[in-house]
Amino acid sequence: MTNSQAGASRAPRMVLDRYHRAMLDKSADDLADLYAVDAEHEFPFSAPGFPARFAGREAVRAGYRAAWGASPLRVKEIKDVVVHVSDDPRTVIAGHVVVVQTAAGDRAAVPGLLIIDVHDGLITRVRDYMDALAVARVAGVSGA
Repeated sequence: MTNSQAGASRAPRMVLDRYHRAMLDKSADDLADLYAVDAEHEFPFSAPGFPARFAGREAVRAGYRAAWGASPLRVKEIKDVVVHVSDDPRTVIAGHVVVVQTAAGDRAAVPGLLIIDVHDGLITRVRDYMDALAVARVAGVSGA
C-alpha cells in the first residue's frame, strides 16, 4: 500500500464507513480502534441513564461494550446516509437512518447525525446526535 493509499484509508469519509461497519458488526473494539487515545465522544441528546460523553478511546470501548452487550437491539441496516461538506477537510458530517431490530423481529428506523473530527487518521471528537428516546422505545424501556 502506498502512502497516499494509506492516507486515503484514514480520510474522514473512510473513517465514517468503518464507523458504520463497526455499528453493523456491533464491535466495540473495531469502533474504539478508530479513536485517538484522548478522543471525546459526546451525546448532546443523551437519555436518562446514558452518559453525556465518553472521554478517551478506552472509555469508548468500555461504554460501547456495555451498551451493545446489554442491548436487545441489532443494527440491521444504515441507510439514507447523507454526507455534508464541511469547511474543515478533517471533519465529516453525516446524517443517516439506523434500522434496528429486536429479538422478536420488530424493526424501527432511528435517525441520527454524526459530526466526526479526524486527525492523522484517528477520530479526535464525535458529536453523536441520535434519537436516544426512539432507541429506548424500541428496546422496550419503560417510560420512554
